Amino acid sequence: MQTILVVEDNTDIHNFIKEVLEKENYHVLNSYSGTEALMILEQKHVDLILLDLMLPGLNGEEIIKKVNNIPIIVISAKISPEDKVNALLNGANDYITKPFSTEELLARIQVQLRIKRNSKENVRKTELTYKQMVLNQENHTIHIGKNPIYLTKTEYAIVKQLLLNPKQVVTKSKLLDFISQDTLDCDENSLKVHISNIRKKIRMVTEEEYIESVWGIGFKMHE
Repeated sequence: MQTILVVEDNTDIHNFIKEVLEKENYHVLNSYSGTEALMILEQKHVDLILLDLMLPGLNGEEIIKKVNNIPIIVISAKISPEDKVNALLNGANDYITKPFSTEELLARIQVQLRIKRNSKENVRKTELTYKQMVLNQENHTIHIGKNPIYLTKTEYAIVKQLLLNPKQVVTKSKLLDFISQDTLDCDENSLKVHISNIRKKIRMVTEEEYIESVWGIGFKMHE
């Protein structure tokens, strides 16, 4: 049974979400403040977080910055594009505005849990593939067709993380968090330079695009 943490201080909305999730056989953990949410995350396994932004104690924006490797879907009455972009840039995976439909909420939860499951499965694979690109995690090589792509350690770490999440936009902040496990040689100022160098090396062996920028948010594999 998958566990979802609901962080919402409005009792009516909280109870409604809890009832919907339990009917779908999710295990629900309840938090009514940002501070309480962090305490639960330190003590319990959580597969996904449903997060309001306007909370007592720590607000939702602060929670997003403190959470790694757990999908976060923001559910907020804040509807401005700036609020949505900021939440996504800081590390949220999705954003739903209130009021919302039960069907949309459940669908978005299923999508994020599926992405997480696929990512875990990809980590266990020796080879990661996308179109004609093949990354071998054992010998740290990358090929497009029969052509090797010679990347630096940092460039390899970037490509690896994009391939682990091929259908998802990876925000700049999350990409930096991910690749810090493999290399310390990267910060936000140099990330664009590394991406540019990767693209140049790919274009030396193929005209097909492999990495695209999502303006103001991050990067993804080109479809």
